[in-house]
Amino acid sequence: MTGAEAIEELIVSRVGKNPIPVPQDVEIKFSKGTVTAKGPKGELTTRIHPDLKFKLEDNQITIERPTDEKMHRSLHGLSRTLVANIIEGVVKGYEKRLEIIGVGYRAELRGEKLVISVGYSHVIVFIPPDEITLAVEGNNIIIVSGIQKQLVGQVAAKIRALRPPEPYKGKGIRYQGEQVRKKAGKTAA
Repeated sequence: MTGAEAIEELIVSRVGKNPIPVPQDVEIKFSKGTVTAKGPKGELTTRIHPDLKFKLEDNQITIERPTDEKMHRSLHGLSRTLVANIIEGVVKGYEKRLEIIGVGYRAELRGEKLVISVGYSHVIVFIPPDEITLAVEGNNIIIVSGIQKQLVGQVAAKIRALRPPEPYKGKGIRYQGEQVRKKAGKTAA
């Protein structure tokens, strides 16, 4: 392999060249600059750079870029991931689980509103966007679900930011399974 072939090998997008499988119950539409997926959970549209070419063959989508310029190389993998995310969203949906840790800390649903008590002098009322569904397991696990990956992550991050885990006792709201690094407190002299 010569040096030029090695460089050529490096600039081929590993993510972008992978085909995207399309399930039978998903309908895909391509138009200049947008891709729309319609499935059992709903319909999602994402904007894609108009230079990229999409092909749907044998229930698989492949994405081709026109040149090996830096911009097209960077858009290749990104576009493939965005299209794969909307397909997975309309088929399975996305879910994030948050855990509330602390004595007296709890959450409950009142209609569509999430009411959280996390050690402040008042309760916090969180109203989710229309596309997001909230659920509470027990009184300390919050489940955020929806079909848009970015929106589910953003809502989960907003809820976590209401009381992030503190480093001494670990009290607060964290993602389920998240490891919080604890600090040693002051030691008695």
